[in-house]
Amino acid sequence: MTSFERIEQGGHELVVLGADPKVGYRGIIAIHNTTLGPAAGGTRFWRYETEAEALEDVLRLSRGMTCKNAMAGLPLGGGKSVIWDQGGDRREVLKAHARRIQELGGRYVTAEDVGTTLADLDIMREVTPHVLGSSSGLGDSAPYTARGVFRAIEAAAEHRWGDASLAGRTVVIQGTGGVGGNLARLLAAAGAYLILADTQPARAENLAAELGGRAIDPRAVYDTTADIFAPCALGGVLNDDSIPKLNVEIIAGGANNQLLEPRHAGMIADRGILYAPDYVANAGGVISGAVELFGWDTSDLLPRIDAIRQTMTHVLQYADEHRITTAAAADRLAEEKLHG
Repeated sequence: MTSFERIEQGGHELVVLGADPKVGYRGIIAIHNTTLGPAAGGTRFWRYETEAEALEDVLRLSRGMTCKNAMAGLPLGGGKSVIWDQGGDRREVLKAHARRIQELGGRYVTAEDVGTTLADLDIMREVTPHVLGSSSGLGDSAPYTARGVFRAIEAAAEHRWGDASLAGRTVVIQGTGGVGGNLARLLAAAGAYLILADTQPARAENLAAELGGRAIDPRAVYDTTADIFAPCALGGVLNDDSIPKLNVEIIAGGANNQLLEPRHAGMIADRGILYAPDYVANAGGVISGAVELFGWDTSDLLPRIDAIRQTMTHVLQYADEHRITTAAAADRLAEEKLHG
């Protein structure tokens, strides 16, 4: 499939390739859908192996943002951007990317994502105002994302076991960075026992010691018996290799694009595992960005994030009623919001 065919298949409105060889910048901005408002989605800074890999990532992520923003009830469309890390001067690379965003005139607004930080967003804001989550705003979005994921886990627990309480439940968390680390603390406070895995072993080990859990080799995460699996690192982790290994009852985490392909939702359902669709669960961060963008009362922020529990409950019930996968249910409900 050619790049044009891939873009057409995904229904994207605009894909912009940016390059500045003087500073070592290569980036892609993908605007998927602006039916509900300007496209919103973070900037990912990653060392991709190929141009095709970078394009595939940004196309999938931007489509996910359309669904995420729709399901969160936000007046925002879906977009995403990636910077292909070429080893250039980071500050100049970020400024070059910000210039591409500025040229879009507000049609796309960006925020923090994998590989970018609040300091990076501050640099980008020097060039364009179309940046959410800088240190001058609400700050780090990870705690808000984690809170939303926690509410989604409660919804999934109540749906599966008839009880939202997580006391005594075992949760294996893949990735203990900003979102995973904050989620771990919320789960520990709720009485859950934690099994933690991270590609930086010391980070998982330190957090496990703090919260009374245990750390495991990240290669063992799919074989680990638990009640809940919470993917909070990169996407594509639910695939032909990992799904047959899983020994959990619920999957609910903060990572984007957890399903490698849409068909993997069916594989999960066939195994009797309840999947909480990722873009419903992890909307807390973009909700915080919307509060900043539109100047909403900050006292509404946490109630909006806590409403993710109700939204997830609706998705899970809809899937049961229509005898479809939870991923298909979320997609269908998002489409209804987009098209009335």
